[in-house]
Amino acid sequence: MAFSPLPRIMLEPLVRMTLLEDLGRAGDVTTDAVIPAEARSSVALVARQPGVVAGLDLALLAFQLIDPRIEIRVERPDGSPLAPGDVIATLSGPARGLLTAERTALNFLCHLSGVASATARVVRAVKGTKASICCTRKTMPGLRAVQKYAVRVGGGSNHRFGLDDAVLIKDNHVAMAGGVRPAVERVRAHVGHMVKIELEVDSLDQLQEALSLKLDAVLLDNMGPPLLREAVGLVEGRMITEASGRITPETAAGVAASGVDLISIGWLTHSATILDIGLDYRG
Repeated sequence: MAFSPLPRIMLEPLVRMTLLEDLGRAGDVTTDAVIPAEARSSVALVARQPGVVAGLDLALLAFQLIDPRIEIRVERPDGSPLAPGDVIATLSGPARGLLTAERTALNFLCHLSGVASATARVVRAVKGTKASICCTRKTMPGLRAVQKYAVRVGGGSNHRFGLDDAVLIKDNHVAMAGGVRPAVERVRAHVGHMVKIELEVDSLDQLQEALSLKLDAVLLDNMGPPLLREAVGLVEGRMITEASGRITPETAAGVAASGVDLISIGWLTHSATILDIGLDYRG
């Protein structure tokens, strides 16, 4: 799946805020005490384990904001596969700037590469089926745009970005509205014709009712592969089908084989393990 880098105007406030959090009230007192102001050095961002690069623009922006004199050479841009020992980028310039920006840069790069790598693993698991892997709104506060970007880098797709760009009627909406039909009817009276409407169901009875309401998509929640196959058969292509609920790389293939269009996975963004990447001194 193709992806486009996020523009710098979107990234800079996030990186700047993160650097300011780290610098606090007195700046990098350790580096300023140990490293002479005129010292120059070279370092490399190096993979410690296999995976997929994501978040390199944020990492490099951290160095550039600390000291624009730092020179950068990118070896493996976002989306590149990594093996242990692969050099992602080399940097040279004022040594203080390289050390001060190191942790912020690695925090972004390791985390987002972890998201992309986890996504890529699940995408590989469902290869040969029509299912697309997508993320959810279960993102870390303040990081939604970049985490969803990392999912795209890993070959996945994005679910809605927020509460305002699509309707997803969940079980609590249905309960408080008094049923599926009144919930859907209220939504239709409230939103415009450009807004997609999806309904979460957890039983075939609810699905049968949903099929009479001309929805855009149905979320089949916590259904095993046999029940999912039955649900997909009932839908017969009349709406998009999405499977969700504790899906792992090990179970994804069975879920995808049911014929669903989408598999949404929250842990891709809220719990993905970082990809181990280090900043190695080169001289």
